[in-house]
Amino acid sequence: MDARSKEWPVRINRVPVALSTLTICLSLGLAPMTWAANEADNVQYLRSELDELKKRYVEEVRRLREIDARLMAVQTRLSEAGVAPEGDLDASGQSSPPASTGEDQAEETVRTAPTADDKRQATRRSVDDFLQQEHVAFDRPLVIEAGFEYSRYDRTQLTLNGFLALDAIFLGNIAVDNVASDTFKYTLAARYGLAPRWNIGISAPFIQRYTSYQKGGAGGSAAAVAEVDQTSDLAIGDTTVNLSYRLFPETASRPDVVLTGSVIAPTGREPYGIDWDVIEYEERDGQTYVRFAVPKEQATGNGLWGLGASVSAVKTLDPALLFANFGYTHYISKDFDDIGNSPDTVTPGEVSLGDSWNWGLGLAFALNDRASLSMSYSQQINGKARTQAQGDSWKDIIGSDANSAMFNLGLTYALGKKTTLVTTLGVGLTPDAPDFTLGIRIPYAL
Repeated sequence: MDARSKEWPVRINRVPVALSTLTICLSLGLAPMTWAANEADNVQYLRSELDELKKRYVEEVRRLREIDARLMAVQTRLSEAGVAPEGDLDASGQSSPPASTGEDQAEETVRTAPTADDKRQATRRSVDDFLQQEHVAFDRPLVIEAGFEYSRYDRTQLTLNGFLALDAIFLGNIAVDNVASDTFKYTLAARYGLAPRWNIGISAPFIQRYTSYQKGGAGGSAAAVAEVDQTSDLAIGDTTVNLSYRLFPETASRPDVVLTGSVIAPTGREPYGIDWDVIEYEERDGQTYVRFAVPKEQATGNGLWGLGASVSAVKTLDPALLFANFGYTHYISKDFDDIGNSPDTVTPGEVSLGDSWNWGLGLAFALNDRASLSMSYSQQINGKARTQAQGDSWKDIIGSDANSAMFNLGLTYALGKKTTLVTTLGVGLTPDAPDFTLGIRIPYAL
């Protein structure tokens, strides 16, 4: 009997099974097409259930990774504090895992496998270090910062005293006043996380100025130029205390939003009541042709208490971050024993500074896990200040209002696990802004 004849009984045995299946379907009133459609629905249902289980599995793996990281951080802090945590810690401060079965090893492989989120977290530190200056980082218990800033300010004012003849010839006196100032500011700051959503900070600047006053063309002589250089001692400026609250944490569709309230204490030297030196130059015949005055001391503060409020927002657009801020500051008017500048006269009165509005926006992105680059624009508008001598009405101080706009570039580099170098370069865009500023800050996270 050949092989083909051997297959006949098998095929014959399958005929009753097929007939019986067809008979059942016909008896139930189900056509073969209806039965196939039901099976397709079952396949679709099973696929959807499988997809749901996969999503839940990924979420559970993510939660396990977060809990494991938090556990290791707590154990490390306990070890540094001299408290023996449950479970052994190796030399690097990491917990030693117990012996695991094959199933546990598979789960551990899934848990520790590098993901796109892990790679983003590896480069987030360099961005967060700079963002700490524009925003608030709530994941750091205590940060101590030392900073240095140099700014150059040079302003020239042309004064014409006369009239224009024949629409082309100016008849009268021409005077050019120039004030050039180099300011060195050294800052000590500290920030402490009170709670997961609360952060408090304090900043105290120490200021030193080198100023050059120049005046030319006064007294009818265009060649007459007088110059006075002045250097101030290093002195403390106005101290600022901030309290920040995270209003909304960042989500896929919403930025991280932080509200900050600030108090400015007048710890610096106020500019009111400072006597002025009158400088005079004479010609050969004894006639005075140059006359101008300079202050005897340099102010380091404004002398008034200030209250401020600001809001800042940060949105992650991998691999970059967008940030923006808006703030308002109000100064409380105050009485002073002397608001004049004459050494022979004491003028008591009250001073009221104009309110200040500031805003800014920028972009920061990581170059690698240690360095980041940022660009930002900032602007501050100050209202006009007023003074009121005793028995007199309020008077506006001409030229006290200002509009200062800056374009800033920043480079951040992580020097170590706890230390970062933050550098900024600002270029003035308006006459009231400094020509340029150069800043270096070194925050240290404890």
